[in-house]
Amino acid sequence: MNPNHSKTKKEKELADNAYLRRAWKKFHREELEEALAGLDRDVMTRLMANLKQLRSARELVAFIEAQDWNAVDAHTRLIALHEINQAITKLRESQNLPPIDDPLPDAPLNALLRICQTINQFPAPSGEARRSIRQMLE
Repeated sequence: MNPNHSKTKKEKELADNAYLRRAWKKFHREELEEALAGLDRDVMTRLMANLKQLRSARELVAFIEAQDWNAVDAHTRLIALHEINQAITKLRESQNLPPIDDPLPDAPLNALLRICQTINQFPAPSGEARRSIRQMLE
């Protein structure tokens, strides 16, 4: 086996991964800009301002619960959840905590799961019970 060939292959793989990461970041930046300029710009602008000065997950949960997410379309909710996830991860890392720390099944929901539950509340179709986030994750 030619050692130069595998090195070139590894370099190509790294370059491809870097390209995909840049493409994803560009895509999401464009999605965020669209959400900040769209119909839900008020809630998204408040959210982004809150995330920039985020000091605690508890404050973020209270902020999210105070917003009217029923008026926000599903696509914008996904963009908001991505931004929230990034901010919580950054906050945890700044406090020397693991970036992700999901609770055990019988433990209370962590901040991100509570936020997901709040943002993703939709009225259940008639005759069907809503499933909890825990049930959906199982």
